[in-house]
Amino acid sequence: MQKGNIRVQTENIFPIIKKFLYSEHDIFLRELVSNAVDATQKLKTLSSIGEAKGELGELRIDISLDADAKTLTIADRGVGMTEEEVDKYLNQVAFSGAEEFLQKYKGQNDANIIGHFGLGFYSSFMVSDKVEVITKSYHSGKNAVKWECDGSPAFTLEPIEKSVRGTDIVLHINEESQEFLEAGRIKQILEKFCRFLPVPIFFEEKQINNTTPAWTKKPSELTTEDYQKFYKELYPFNETPLFWIHLNVDYPFNLTGILYFPRIKQSYEIQKDKIQLYSNQVFVTEEVKDIVPEFLMLLQGVIDSPDIPLNVSRSYLQGDPNVKKINNHITKKVADKLEEIFNKERKEFEEKWEHIGLFVKYGMMTDDKFLERANKFHIFEDVDGGKFYTLEEYRAVAGVLQVNKDGKLVILYTTNPVQQDAYIKQAKAKGYLVVKMETIVDAAFINQVEHKWENVHFTRVDADITDNLIDKQEGGDTVLNKEEEEKLKGLFDFKIPDINMTVEVKGLSTEAPPVVATRPEFMRRMKDMAAVGGGMAAFYANMPDEVLLTVNGNHPIFQNILSENDGEKQGKFIHNLADLALLSQGLLKGNSLTEFINRSVELMGEEKKSRIIIE
Repeated sequence: MQKGNIRVQTENIFPIIKKFLYSEHDIFLRELVSNAVDATQKLKTLSSIGEAKGELGELRIDISLDADAKTLTIADRGVGMTEEEVDKYLNQVAFSGAEEFLQKYKGQNDANIIGHFGLGFYSSFMVSDKVEVITKSYHSGKNAVKWECDGSPAFTLEPIEKSVRGTDIVLHINEESQEFLEAGRIKQILEKFCRFLPVPIFFEEKQINNTTPAWTKKPSELTTEDYQKFYKELYPFNETPLFWIHLNVDYPFNLTGILYFPRIKQSYEIQKDKIQLYSNQVFVTEEVKDIVPEFLMLLQGVIDSPDIPLNVSRSYLQGDPNVKKINNHITKKVADKLEEIFNKERKEFEEKWEHIGLFVKYGMMTDDKFLERANKFHIFEDVDGGKFYTLEEYRAVAGVLQVNKDGKLVILYTTNPVQQDAYIKQAKAKGYLVVKMETIVDAAFINQVEHKWENVHFTRVDADITDNLIDKQEGGDTVLNKEEEEKLKGLFDFKIPDINMTVEVKGLSTEAPPVVATRPEFMRRMKDMAAVGGGMAAFYANMPDEVLLTVNGNHPIFQNILSENDGEKQGKFIHNLADLALLSQGLLKGNSLTEFINRSVELMGEEKKSRIIIE
């Protein structure tokens, strides 16, 4: 029997490994199973080139629990190790300058503690009082050996009987880690980290992994059903995805994977961190923000790349040019796919716009290269539904009718077709084209692309009276004389809480409402953005609403109101007309809304009294 000390330059290194190597202790199982996979794959390679003689037999990895002995065993049938290899690989912590390493990293967080040192095996000491390695090499004539260590630098190495090639790692689970003696817990860890490893893994006599997941195959080998089946394997409770992109690159970096576009009807259904990152089919993390562009974090699926640099815990990406290249490649592939569908299957693209639009708009706001591509396939939906326009198509349809005095195309939009129905009808009566901008990102999207698109200005359909929506200031004469206009304007001179109200009397058509409430486009946008946490726009959240009341002097109702002798009744009518206009903008709330209801009931009662007296 050989006895000795693991060759490190300080006895303090093992406590540091045990405490800081990984932020989550369950990762030890991933590391040990990954090592077993590597040993198996290496044997296959050696066999293929004739260096490993004889039959390989069934190549598999078995995980077993012994609750009574308090052990967890990971057994493979791979290359195994000779006594010399055990001494080389297990008795020398796999990095140089341990003392310098210790001084540099002691006390720092686990994100920085290790780096590229290949310490996966030593993660076993995080959960074990003692670790045994029983191994037999594929080399003929080599004896099996047993290595044993209790987590201190001291170890023993001795010959042992072992009938089959491969390595068994036996963990004697410590008191603090008894959860890893529970079958359910082990199954959960294996399903998380090992479900797509390329070697069959068995636990409780059942294989727990799919060794050939869809992304490892060529696109030509897969059908639509195959892609959808794999999606269900990843997300069993989700609806069928809209479509998918198969990544398959081997130069200048290695990258495979499948990205799915999920169905997202409402922005509040968004859930990020649904893309899984793998390295050679070993699960790493769902935190892929540096690899996948921010706007595509809404996608789902799998990315697998051995070229993504990770620290030993595989939980943090490290700076590397490949990460940026992969990021750019994914952006390009997504843009290619969207443009292809738009050009070849536009009807299908339009039908899916409710879901796709969120990705596209988010990308256009955050990535200028994607914006250039997306200008070709971003579309607006007509307020009536069913008709869609690219920016250039909108420009062609709107023509000179929707060009303002500055020569800019005015895109009229609605954020709520039901609430803004009266404004929409007036705009359509003028021949204007109104589109829907209803999602939570649209307020920010409008602000962004207005600066990036040339000669384009967005105006919400209720941002001004119809005659002024395109800055043409048409008409304005009323049937009222100057004295009547001033009197009417004076009747609207009252205060409403949290609203700065300005009043103008203007001659609109007799079909237009008697009073129209509008809000300045800029201030309303800021308010909308503030409502969803829009950064600087939050400054405007608590500011009073700026409202312009346009009184239609041509509406016949004002002839009756101006001739009303009862001043109190006259005031109630005027106040109600103003409240109705504010109500159309969603600005009548709280006590003001209660007063409006009570006042309306009073006026109805007075009207009934008048009829009884007349009769």
